[in-house]
Amino acid sequence: MDGKVLARIGAIVFVAVAITAAAIEMNRKEEPAENWTSGRPSAAPTDPLRDELLRCQALGEAGPQDPGCRRAWAENRQRFLAPGARSAERLPGAPQVPRVPAPSQPAEGQ
Repeated sequence: MDGKVLARIGAIVFVAVAITAAAIEMNRKEEPAENWTSGRPSAAPTDPLRDELLRCQALGEAGPQDPGCRRAWAENRQRFLAPGARSAERLPGAPQVPRVPAPSQPAEGQ
């Protein structure tokens, strides 16, 4: 067989598969979306700090000059970095990695 004939047969097979796939997809019925709940209560209590941080985010470059934003960022850092801010059961202990002493370097001039 000639190369051109093989190329034409391959193209015809490809087009036939594409048309078949399109016809199957067009005849497929839409499935209704499943109702999914996240498990969170829908009326979560609002956090004023979160609201203030969102306001500061919307300010853009003017945020760092706003005293309210500075207070909100300081409180957020305090919440995040304060000792005991997170419960111990959620923070597993870090695995102990053996330390390897650094190789000693010869002094210059030796």
